[in-house]
Amino acid sequence: MSENVVHLHKPTDTPAPDTAPTVLTVVPDAPPAAPVPLWVRSGRAVKTAATHESTRATARAAARHSLYTLNGGRIVARRTWDGRTGSRYERMIRAAEAAGNLEAAEEWEERLQRFRAARHHRRMDLLHSPVDAAKGVAVGAGMSIGVLVALGVVMALNTGHVGDVITPLTATIDFIALLIRTVQVVWGPALSIGPLLALFALWSVGRKQQAAPNWALPANVRSDEGEPITPSIVVKALRDLGVPALARAIKEMGDAGASMLGPIRIAGCGVEVDVTLPSGVSTNEVQGKRRKLAENLTRHEHEVFITIPQAARTVRLWVADSGALDEPIGPSPLVTDDTMTADYAKGRAPWGQDLRGDAAALSLYQRHLLITGLSNQGKTVALRSLALWLALDKSVQFLMGDLKGVGDWAMFDGLAATLIQGPTDEHVIQVTEMVEGAVAEMNRRIQAPPGTVFPPLIVLVDEAQVAFMCPAKDDEKRPYGGSKANSRYFMAVRKIHNQGRAVNVLMWQGTQDPTNENLPKLVREGAHTRASLALGTESQARMALGDKAVDGGAAPNLLRPGLDRGTLVVASDGVTIPAGQSSITVRTHYIDDDAAEAITDRAKALRDGVTTLHAIEREEEHDKLADIAAVIGDAPRVRTKDVLARLAARNADAYGGWSFIDLKGVLDEAGAEAYKSDGVMVVARDRVARALANRDNEGSASAAG
Repeated sequence: MSENVVHLHKPTDTPAPDTAPTVLTVVPDAPPAAPVPLWVRSGRAVKTAATHESTRATARAAARHSLYTLNGGRIVARRTWDGRTGSRYERMIRAAEAAGNLEAAEEWEERLQRFRAARHHRRMDLLHSPVDAAKGVAVGAGMSIGVLVALGVVMALNTGHVGDVITPLTATIDFIALLIRTVQVVWGPALSIGPLLALFALWSVGRKQQAAPNWALPANVRSDEGEPITPSIVVKALRDLGVPALARAIKEMGDAGASMLGPIRIAGCGVEVDVTLPSGVSTNEVQGKRRKLAENLTRHEHEVFITIPQAARTVRLWVADSGALDEPIGPSPLVTDDTMTADYAKGRAPWGQDLRGDAAALSLYQRHLLITGLSNQGKTVALRSLALWLALDKSVQFLMGDLKGVGDWAMFDGLAATLIQGPTDEHVIQVTEMVEGAVAEMNRRIQAPPGTVFPPLIVLVDEAQVAFMCPAKDDEKRPYGGSKANSRYFMAVRKIHNQGRAVNVLMWQGTQDPTNENLPKLVREGAHTRASLALGTESQARMALGDKAVDGGAAPNLLRPGLDRGTLVVASDGVTIPAGQSSITVRTHYIDDDAAEAITDRAKALRDGVTTLHAIEREEEHDKLADIAAVIGDAPRVRTKDVLARLAARNADAYGGWSFIDLKGVLDEAGAEAYKSDGVMVVARDRVARALANRDNEGSASAAG
C-alpha cells in the first residue's frame, strides 16, 4: 500500500481567515508507473550493446583480421600463379599495347618466350630425374657403406678386436633410428601446428598489404592523411575518376596500369608525375575532375594541380605533401639581405617560390604589369614587393596613385616623383592627370633622336578599378572613368600600353574582382605580365589571365580565399615557366610595412633626394579653340600638321604633347571639323571662327538667362 499525504488547508467558505477551523484532508499518492516489459528492456540493452563503440571496434577488428587472412591467401595464390605461369608477362604486353608502346610490347613478348622455353626445359628434366635420383642414391649408399667398413677395419687393426669392423656401421644405423623416432614424436604436433603457422603467414601478408576494406581498417590507416604517392595509388585514383574510357583502358592493362606513368619526381613540397592518357581519353576530362582526383589521392583540392605539358595526350600532376601548402615560405631576400640591389634591365625581382620550392624571380624589363584578385588576398603586398625591389635601382622613377588611400604606399614618400593617395573622385582626377602626364613624357621620348636612352618610368596605380568606375567628367564633358574612346583614364592607359614599352614608360596596375566594367578588355590584354590571386569564378580567371592560360590549367578561381592569401597564378614570359605550361603558381613573400619602410630607406640612400608631389599642379587654363584660331591667322586653311607645330611653338607646356587625335577632339566638339583638301588634312579658318562666334553667343545667352 502506498503512503498517503496529509495536507492542511482552510475551507473556502469561511467568513474570516482568523476564525476558520483547520481541516485535515487525506490525499492519496498517484498510482505507480506500470513496469517496463522485460522484452523492451532486453531490446534496449541489445541495441545499446550493438551500437557501442567498443562493440563496433571489436566487429571491425574481427572482420579486418579475417579478411587479412583470406586476402593474404589470395595474394599468395596470385604471386604463385604469376611465378609459375606467364600471366605477368601477358599483362605487361597488354599494358604496353594499350599505351601504344609497341617496342615495350615486343620486349615483354620476347621475355615471355624465354620464360616458356626455360619452363619446358625444366619439365623435360623432370622426366629423367627419378632414374637419375635412384642411381645417385645407390651409388651414394654403396660409397657410404664402403667408407664405414674401411673405417671399421682401421679401428679393428688399431684395437686388435675384430668386432670393431662393424662399429661405425652400427653407430650410423643407431643414429638413423634416432632420427626416425624424433620424427615420430614431432610429426603429430607438427600436423596440428602447421596449419596454424600457414594461416599466420597468410595473415601477415594480408596485414602488410592492408588487404581489407577501408571501413574495417584502423582509424589511423583509414584517414590516409599524408599517404605517399606511389604508382599504384595514382593508377587507382585515375581508374576511379569516373571517366569510363579511362577505367576500361586501365582494366585491360591489369595491374600494369602504371605504364601510363612517367617517373614520380620530388618537386618542392610535393611530387610530380606525367600521365600519358590512353587513346579515347582527352586531357580536359581529367582537368575537369580535379577535386575527385585529389580526394582519390587522399589530398585536398588545393593540393593537386593539373597542367598540360607539350607531349600529346599527357597531363602533368603535381601533388603536394599533405598540409605543406599551409606552411609559410620564409622571408624575402629583400628583408634578409641588406646589401641587395636591383638591375631593371638584367635583374629579376625575388617574388617568392613556385610549388616545387624553387625561387620564383620576375623580370620587369619593358613589361606592363597587371595584378588582380579578390579583396584582402595580398594584392597590394605582392605589387608593392616588386616596386620595393625595383626601387633599389636608383635610375628608376616612380609615379604612384593609391586609390585605396590607407597608407599602404606611404613609405614611397620621398622616393616617388608623385604619390597620390585617396579614394575620392578628386583623387581619381589627380591620378588620371598623372597618367596623362606620363603619356606626354612618353611622346617627348618618342620624338627624341634615335638611340637616346631613357631611365625607366613606372606608372603605378593600385585599386585601378576605382578609376575605371569613376563617374566624374571634366569641363568638356569627357568622363574620367569608363572604357569608351573619350574616357581619359582609359585612353591614357591604352596609349602607354601601345607605345610606352619602347621608351621605358611602363604601366603597373592592381585591381579587384576583374569584370568588363572595372577592368576593360583592351587594358587587360595590354599587360605583358598578368597575375591573379584567388578569384570567384572561371570567367573572372579568364579575364585576369586570358583564355590560353586557363585552358592550359591556370585556375586562380580554385585558390582558397583567405587561406591562400599571397598565392598568385602568373602568366608571363618574365618568369621561368616549365616547358609546355602557360602559367605558374607562385607563393609570394610577405613584406610587412615596417620591413617595407626599411627597404625604402635603403633605396632613398641611393638617391640624391626626391621631392614627392602629392597633387598634380594644374597649369593655367587655355582657350584651346581660341589658340587654334590664333595660330591659323589670316590664312583660309592650314594643314593640321602645321597647326600642331604652331601650337607647340606657342605654348610647349600646353600643346607639346598634342597629337592629331587631340586636335581632332577639340575641333569635332566645337563643330569645326578638319577636312581633306588636295589629299591633305587641313583646318579651315572660317569654320573655327564660326565655332568661336557660336560659343560666345551661347555663353551670352546663358548669362542673360
